[in-house]
Amino acid sequence: MPIPAPVFDPPFNVVRLSHIVLAVTDLARSRAFWRDTLGMQVTEESGSRIYLRAMEERNHHSIVLEQAAEPEARVLGFKVASEADLDRALLFFRAQGLAAEFVEQPFQGRTLRATDPRGIPVEFYASMERLPPIHQKYGLYTGVKPLRIDHFNCFSDDVDASVQFYNSLGFRITEYTENEDRTRLWAAWMHRKGGVHDMAFTHGVGPRLHHVAFWVPTPLNIIDLLDLMATTGYVGNIERGPGRHGISNAFFLYVLDPDGHRIEIYCSDYLTVDPDHEPIRWDLRDPQRQTLWGAAAPRSWFEHGTPFAGTPARQPAYEAAPIIAA
Repeated sequence: MPIPAPVFDPPFNVVRLSHIVLAVTDLARSRAFWRDTLGMQVTEESGSRIYLRAMEERNHHSIVLEQAAEPEARVLGFKVASEADLDRALLFFRAQGLAAEFVEQPFQGRTLRATDPRGIPVEFYASMERLPPIHQKYGLYTGVKPLRIDHFNCFSDDVDASVQFYNSLGFRITEYTENEDRTRLWAAWMHRKGGVHDMAFTHGVGPRLHHVAFWVPTPLNIIDLLDLMATTGYVGNIERGPGRHGISNAFFLYVLDPDGHRIEIYCSDYLTVDPDHEPIRWDLRDPQRQTLWGAAAPRSWFEHGTPFAGTPARQPAYEAAPIIAA
């Protein structure tokens, strides 16, 4: 099926993904996992909230953990280029009939909170408190040694509609999967920052968060994390991998935090900044699409996701049959 042409002059300028707010049921338990096992650095904490960043990040946070009764994803955050882009974003969302308003957020400047057409809560800001660099403070490196947040992947009940909307915001498709008869999109990977993706969409019950991903230096970091999780009580939280995706070429591992939020640890994708970069098409039934080595993903990878706050999930617009591990 045809995919939308890139939009090089979007209504406002999104620079990249920035952060995610996750609701967790035991803040101390989540802190131990995200800090001691994954290796994120705590930048601020209160009785009900913890802010963390990865080792290359200068912004105050890329993960916010909030104490709550039930696990959920509360917002996906994006950085825009200027304060004027926030005003343009407000006009854009309201012109589309979508909820949007300015809100106060700790450590962030003026922040626009909105909802995309499928119901995903998103927010945009131009400035966040900056912190001193720590990427050369090697004594702080622990766990998987995460360098930076890399992307979000969300289940969508209508991937075509999700792609059309984010394409209109200047997100460009790098790779995509079609359904069996090539009439609909089954999944798509879209970027702003020049990697394979800032935002991806996967066919399924949605909207729900599929995973948030962090970039690490080498596949050996992923092996170290597996050894650590297997010997510190988290072997049951290892869901899929290690492996190499056909899509994106990334070496990957998927793990679950104590509340079941899925996290991908990720390296080795490629540069996509050229304006004439041509998207790569994949067949849904190609066994190398999921994993270059041919291994299928478990059923949980297609079914388990984190609900978005205040947004009921819907059944997908059509049925599809990806390859699932027995």
